[in-house]
Amino acid sequence: MSTSFDTYQKRRLRSSYFSVVLSISLVLFMVGFLGLILLKATSVANHVKEKTAITLFLKDNVSKKNIDNLRASLKKEPFTKTTFYVSKAQAARTHSKQLGEDFVKFLGENPLKNSIDIYLNAPFVTPEKMAEIETRFQKNAFVLEVTYDKPLIEFLTKNIQKISFWLLVISAFFALISILLINSSLRLSVYSKRFNIKTMQMVGATKSFIRKPFILQGIKLGMIGSIIALIGLASVIYYINKYIPALQLINDFTLLSYLFGGVLIVAFLITWLSTYFATQRFLNLQTDELYY
Repeated sequence: MSTSFDTYQKRRLRSSYFSVVLSISLVLFMVGFLGLILLKATSVANHVKEKTAITLFLKDNVSKKNIDNLRASLKKEPFTKTTFYVSKAQAARTHSKQLGEDFVKFLGENPLKNSIDIYLNAPFVTPEKMAEIETRFQKNAFVLEVTYDKPLIEFLTKNIQKISFWLLVISAFFALISILLINSSLRLSVYSKRFNIKTMQMVGATKSFIRKPFILQGIKLGMIGSIIALIGLASVIYYINKYIPALQLINDFTLLSYLFGGVLIVAFLITWLSTYFATQRFLNLQTDELYY
């Protein structure tokens, strides 16, 4: 009779652990997938921003040496990602190809100017910072005119901020749900052993001694759940990369390290805190309160 009861208890315990691990892995998978979207959206937004440029049109009397010195100084600026020099002859050839005829022969001269395209680092691609850069170079003795696509910059900034805000809101919402679900699962696991906790307490065991095995068990279950979630995420990332290779998910090692590391850290923190507070609650209950 005792053996069958012990077998039943072990089977029930394994079933409880399985449900906890399953719930943790599913929740962490969803959190990780949202994290992937959030991180990749930021990466894509930065990539788009860094494709925009400020063009400096230079005066005709600026020598090649001064142009080289200006380009060298631009490369040292914190806002510069890359620079490209386009001579007036190169610009004329490009425009002639686009028009389908040699407009320089028609006009008798080349009206275009030598120019430097400055592609900026993503944090500097905002209307305010680009306006500051424009004002600065308008005062430069070598620069005739500064141009960039102001409506495009305003459109990009406004929409990227809006998308980032809603992604953060959605991520925070699902993160809260994940914490509540994992906390509930672990509390149920601890709840099934509440009488054991009180028995140990009654024979003189300290609270920290009682909590330790429960916390270790909770962290163990959390790590198992996080590994399952990471395997699922890795599979999703592989198939997304296979069908949409332009995103370059597998080659983005920084993003993957943040994502996988974040899932493991979240699993550790949530399971540790949830188990700690769950055991603390039952440690503080009176014996007659354990039945409710």
